[in-house]
Amino acid sequence: MIIKSIELQNFRNYEDLNISFDEGTNIFYGDNAQGKTNILEAAYLSGTTKSHKCSKDKEMIRFGEQESHIRTVVVKKDKEYQIDMHLKHNRSKGIAINKVPIKKASELFGILNMVFFSPEDLNIIKNGPAERRRFLDSELCQLDKIYLSDLTTYNKILNQRNKLLKDMVYRPDLKDTLPVWDMQLVETGRKIIRRRKQFVDELNEIVHDIHYRISGEKEDLLLQYEPSIEDIFFEDELSRVKERDMRQCMTSVGPHRDDLLFSIGEVDIRKFGSQGQQRTSALSLKLSEIELVKRSIHDTPVLLLDDVLSELDSNRQNYLLNSIHDTQTLITCTGLDEFVKNRFHINKIFKVVQGTTEERKEI
Repeated sequence: MIIKSIELQNFRNYEDLNISFDEGTNIFYGDNAQGKTNILEAAYLSGTTKSHKCSKDKEMIRFGEQESHIRTVVVKKDKEYQIDMHLKHNRSKGIAINKVPIKKASELFGILNMVFFSPEDLNIIKNGPAERRRFLDSELCQLDKIYLSDLTTYNKILNQRNKLLKDMVYRPDLKDTLPVWDMQLVETGRKIIRRRKQFVDELNEIVHDIHYRISGEKEDLLLQYEPSIEDIFFEDELSRVKERDMRQCMTSVGPHRDDLLFSIGEVDIRKFGSQGQQRTSALSLKLSEIELVKRSIHDTPVLLLDDVLSELDSNRQNYLLNSIHDTQTLITCTGLDEFVKNRFHINKIFKVVQGTTEERKEI
């Protein structure tokens, strides 16, 4: 699987851009705030319908314009797909696949699988549980349309239940409708818990060996899924905390409160690991993600590296770069020194300056 080309019109700071990619390593370099990350964001948006920055559509439209267009051509198992995306200020985005409009964003999932790695991901272990849940959901939604549907449904039910809990403060008679939402929340939540557990089990088989090699065969990393409540006990626990939920006007148990444990030996490195351990574990996690996607779709995902090399020491840089030789990779960076020093092969180089790109033939 590769991204063949991307065309941008009025996207972020790009008025008009047309880039063809190599199926190997593509480097975008230049000073900060020139638009390098915007190219990666457009690619990610084309495969997931969402920005990795959690930006709203109108925030991605070029200043002073009313709409933006992205056209991405993907080659997957010798078949070509054209993904057209139309961003608008006050309406939902329009999406077409091979010039045929789609009604649901979920129809896009599975065409373009990507792994996005940014400096923020290096903090996934020391940051709060929300970051780790976002990691689980972002990858599972790409791989599993059923999970995407279940998660979307669960979030809608959760919002409705929380709204009901707030409304009950002024209208106690609404309490009679609470069991209806509880039943739906439990039914959908159980599916999410089971699928997340399966995903973490699969990931754990891969991440251990990768981390063991990166750490110089010194550390054994273990991932453990920490559900807020086990699926078989969800209904009973929701009933038990009902009075508390009514007082706090929020749902206190469920997969929206889950977490992911990272441990080395008996040490929870979320709380007690060194920065080096946390960063190495984050790198191991991302490399494991690539391998898991390969196994799941029997193809290679596109890797997006957003200025992450500058955050890694030379050993971790070398390990990362040597691990992606068979993966189409789009890399942003401020300079090319590390690639020259490590004699890493680059297939295409683009210099980015104030929303324009210029392809260079050599370093």
